[in-house]
Amino acid sequence: MNKTIASTLALAAIAASTAPLFATTKGLNQIVTPDIQPQGVLSVSYQQQDPSIGNPSQIQLELGITKRFEVALFQGFKPADEVLNAEYGIIQGKQWLLSTGFSGYSTQYPHPAPYLVAGYQSGNAYLMAGVQQTQVVAGQLGGWYNQQQTQAIVGAAYHVSPRMLLQVDYQAGESNFATAGFTYSVTPQLSLNPALYYANSAPQNLYGYAVLTWNVQL
Repeated sequence: MNKTIASTLALAAIAASTAPLFATTKGLNQIVTPDIQPQGVLSVSYQQQDPSIGNPSQIQLELGITKRFEVALFQGFKPADEVLNAEYGIIQGKQWLLSTGFSGYSTQYPHPAPYLVAGYQSGNAYLMAGVQQTQVVAGQLGGWYNQQQTQAIVGAAYHVSPRMLLQVDYQAGESNFATAGFTYSVTPQLSLNPALYYANSAPQNLYGYAVLTWNVQL
């Protein structure tokens, strides 16, 4: 899998010098979104975040395979970890969207989290809601065990300008967060997404998160 990442990064470097792209913002701070990465578009992201959120330093590759199917690969560094996500767009209309897939299939934690998420776009606003099934560790007399838990996911985004998108989202569950942030398009290819995470359970602290993304047309 490491060889795959190196090869894809090399392709991205070649494409970046020859294929400009009017990039769109993908995803929110925490939750999956029902829109699909455009076919043939590769997003190369560097993500830095507080260790309480997840792997503090990682690279993400997201590629639109077809008009309705995309894959994303995360390479974490501390610790070394590889995570695979995939998404299929059941409905991809101008206003209504519906997608399914899985996230979090990891070399460290091989229990992917399947989800179903719907979205509605109107003007500058984008609303979404869905459910995700996650394995959580629960306790009882006699020890600990893994338990399947269905968690709600909701989010909203609003374009205040062609370059600035405000974002909020929430995922239920003690180990998850409510978030607020924004995505700013520095150039048509390059975007920056900083955010703050507020923990659902004690200690309810704020945690930092930032992603720098370069989009290229392969």
